Amino acid sequence: MHSKGFMLFSGTSNRSLAEKIAKELRMHLGKVHISRFQSGEIYIHYEESVRNADVYLVQSLFQPVNDHLMETLFMVDAARRASARSVTVVLPYFCYARQEKKDAPREPISAKVVADLLHTVGVDRVITLDLHAPAIQGFFHIPVDHLTALDQITEYLANKEIVNPVVVSPDAGRVKMAEKLASYLDTPFAIMMKRRPVHNEASVTHIIGEVAGRTPIIIEDIIDTGGTIVSVIEGLLEKGAKEAYVCATHAVLSGDGLQKLNHPGIREVLFTDSIPLQPGSTSDRIHVISVASLLSKAIQLIQEGGSISTLFRAGM
Repeated sequence: MHSKGFMLFSGTSNRSLAEKIAKELRMHLGKVHISRFQSGEIYIHYEESVRNADVYLVQSLFQPVNDHLMETLFMVDAARRASARSVTVVLPYFCYARQEKKDAPREPISAKVVADLLHTVGVDRVITLDLHAPAIQGFFHIPVDHLTALDQITEYLANKEIVNPVVVSPDAGRVKMAEKLASYLDTPFAIMMKRRPVHNEASVTHIIGEVAGRTPIIIEDIIDTGGTIVSVIEGLLEKGAKEAYVCATHAVLSGDGLQKLNHPGIREVLFTDSIPLQPGSTSDRIHVISVASLLSKAIQLIQEGGSISTLFRAGM
């Protein structure tokens, strides 16, 4: 058994983050062979014993979403069949989180299906980060540690000494996060009201709050196609706002999402490394902060029987 009583493994989706977590924990990533057959089927083989060990698997469930999800399920099953004492999946980005309810008849609740799959295959615990809908925690029949990168984001912004800022929630769903960020930065906040005619498209209907002459700080959990951010930026500019700072935990960036962030109304974009940026996608305008320390501390606290709440700023 591993000398620390637990072992850390990485899937193929975000090995760079897993390596940073391992470094924070002063340990090495466990050896696991992951490959694809010519048919596209996934093969998993742990190359060291996991018997009686608490196994932690790091995997971000972004595109190709279903490949990374199936890979995670097979890694869990292999660890279980190899007599691991427990299996915790560390999911910095949880897939299908935007499908957490039925918006129309005859639709699935896909986030619940993913939760059921993880439970059925034998996961004992989930560690995840800034879920699109926090209520997803209730879909699980196992413990879920829902972390947030808000403290890391606010610390970064505080050091920027932004002149005349206003925190902006891009929709009603992000109001609570925007209010917390505004409280920490001691600045006002505004709310964008918008409608979505189809998936991945949004148009601003009106703005609640004063933004004229101010520097907006837009706080999001996910940036996907970039369409929503562009509509928010243009709505703010129409109201007399200055160039904005855009902050999001998860850089999904589907299609031409990255190119849309070159909008002249955006001064800077801040992401975490919950999803790795593609090679060549970085620029002077885009900055990435790591959540490795946050995730590694969560793992340590779980192993030592500590309280996860100690990771968050008082009142946040």
